Amino acid sequence: MDRMAPGHEHHHPLRRGRFTALLALAVVSGSLGAGALSLAIFTDSQAVTGNAFATGTIDISTTPATALFSVSNMMPGDTNSQTIQVNNAGTGALRYAISTSVVSGPTLAAQLQLDVYAGATCTGTALSSGALSAAAVGSAAQGANAGDRALAGGANETLCFKATLPLSTGNTFQNTSTSVTFTFDAEQTANNP
Repeated sequence: MDRMAPGHEHHHPLRRGRFTALLALAVVSGSLGAGALSLAIFTDSQAVTGNAFATGTIDISTTPATALFSVSNMMPGDTNSQTIQVNNAGTGALRYAISTSVVSGPTLAAQLQLDVYAGATCTGTALSSGALSAAAVGSAAQGANAGDRALAGGANETLCFKATLPLSTGNTFQNTSTSVTFTFDAEQTANNP
């Protein structure tokens, strides 16, 4: 048998051919990939400009804004009526509710009666009727509630408030006073069932 001298290895020709084929395949694949990335294509784009968005407003106010009532020397059986205009100065339709909070004199506030009517006169069916301390129209809870009032954007309405000291009021109420705040809470009607 022929032995080869050390340092001279014999490579099998089939193995050498496989290696050469793999090397050629790698070179061709790399060239194709580079060529694919450098191909030129036509392109175009269009910018759509001038897109604008704006939100609406909910803006409730009243006329007068303070001191709807300033009544002194009430006697049992007396009534006092005042009108208030509720304004929607916003752009969106709203619904509103009215609540009363007692600032001072809770005993007299519980004795006085308050009726609220739609319109400039205190006649017809009252929207609310009961003790001044608990007077409410609708509910400030979110969503549509019984008694809530609706106003379109830019609209207004007039309400008539009538305060009465009942004829049955006894001597314990002499020389007493009370102070209350009427709060008008508004919310949008759109997307708010």
